[in-house]
Amino acid sequence: MADCPIRFSLSVRPEPSDDELLFARQLGVPCVYTWVRPEQCSYETLARLRERVEDAGLTLYNVGCMDVGKSDQIQLALPDRDRKIAQFQAFVRNLGRAGIHVTTFTWESTGVWSSEPGQIRGARTRRVDLDEMRRRPYTHGRAYTEEELWENFAYFMERIIPVAEEAGVRLALHPNDPPTASLGGIPCLIRSWESYERAFEIAASPALGMEFCCGCWLEGGAAFGNIFAAIRHFVAQDRVLLVHFRNISAPLPRFEETFLDNGYGDMYEIMRTFCEAGYGNTMTLDHTPQFAPGYDLGAGAGYAIGYMRALLERAEDELGAG
Repeated sequence: MADCPIRFSLSVRPEPSDDELLFARQLGVPCVYTWVRPEQCSYETLARLRERVEDAGLTLYNVGCMDVGKSDQIQLALPDRDRKIAQFQAFVRNLGRAGIHVTTFTWESTGVWSSEPGQIRGARTRRVDLDEMRRRPYTHGRAYTEEELWENFAYFMERIIPVAEEAGVRLALHPNDPPTASLGGIPCLIRSWESYERAFEIAASPALGMEFCCGCWLEGGAAFGNIFAAIRHFVAQDRVLLVHFRNISAPLPRFEETFLDNGYGDMYEIMRTFCEAGYGNTMTLDHTPQFAPGYDLGAGAGYAIGYMRALLERAEDELGAG
């Protein structure tokens, strides 16, 4: 059997309980990640968190902070932009000092957009209807142009990349979800293979990588680009720092998030392609439909990790046989 170097990862709270960490170990997951609050971005707090995770026999692979990682001040050049960038710089420095070498961010100033929930096999799940979303008002008072946002991205890269390089921290850029042209008057900047290439060209540094979100790639469909070719290309370029593993019912303009086994994406071929490409960073369950009350705590993650492990073992067997 060919051993693939993929490492599964699980989300934990920024103050993980003993049982949370034990649950990850019981699933055979070697890595965990979390999002911290602004008051938890200090070196001392991050170092304690890493030590706690390692004492449980796990690796703290990735830590994000939504306050800076999804900041409209940075992305839309609002009056507080430079102060917020300075906070992001301090966070990156603290991550590096604490021995945490990956953080994630998005260029989604208004967050992940969703419509009224849908159902998959009787489970409540996220649903997206672009026609409904496009009727919503501006989120920031006016329509922004795509070039404005690229200029703001370049301004941020100029200031964050030298700090990340010095700290030994890599930045994992997540695509816009859903990856459409614009929402609420704000262009969705990272919505295609080409937009990732432009971002990497602007950064001009290996410190900028990507969070390869299979769900977003499937949402965008052909407009995002061939997912299998993209996996091979960006893994070979050492740009993929982490993978979100998620399936959906159909490409835009409308979809529901599904369990891994019943969407339109061929999750086995996606797993096999990552394995064949030699991907060796982390892979985690992304969003999941909600199991019934009383069965929901941990059920989604447990079901998904088991399914992902079976896909990986099948890929290892077939690649080894080949």
